[in-house]
Amino acid sequence: MDPPPVPLGREPSKAPYSHEELAGYLALADAQPTPERRQKASGLIALGAGAGLIGADLRLVTGADVHARSGGVVVEVRGLHPRVVPVRHEMAARALRSARFAGPSFIVGGAEPTRRNITSRLIASLSGGLDMDRLSLARLRATWVTRCAEDIGLATFMAAAGVSCSQRLGEVVARMDPGDEERAVLLLSGKR
Repeated sequence: MDPPPVPLGREPSKAPYSHEELAGYLALADAQPTPERRQKASGLIALGAGAGLIGADLRLVTGADVHARSGGVVVEVRGLHPRVVPVRHEMAARALRSARFAGPSFIVGGAEPTRRNITSRLIASLSGGLDMDRLSLARLRATWVTRCAEDIGLATFMAAAGVSCSQRLGEVVARMDPGDEERAVLLLSGKR
């Protein structure tokens, strides 16, 4: 007799930032002492909460990878999972400003794609004292995921379909066409 399956441990999803929390971090980014630091911090938040980028995706984005097109702003993500990601409309202008400032360089800094801890100093500079926790890239991504899910009515669909497992959704989506860039911008930019 086979042993019973053991559930795989996984960390629960991080809570998204509220609009007020995000506004606080954006104010801290805008208060950085130099234009370079302001643009890097602003770009970090815009790419995290606006396009859901973390880790290697965030590390590889240059100013040349952010474009105004298809009815919005998009980021061309390179690396292991290349894709085009629409930037949420509330972060689009910041993403574009940071991209223009960075030009062909990396938006969040450094000169080599293999650099490590690229966000540590930026995140430390965005500490809000006693009333704001340390900025979390996972929470920035959760903010993007949550707002996109709200826009497309994911919770309503899952409740109506009686689906409670994302694995099933993955199986369904694997047989579907995700559409083109313009459709992605329409659905995920939050402009509707």
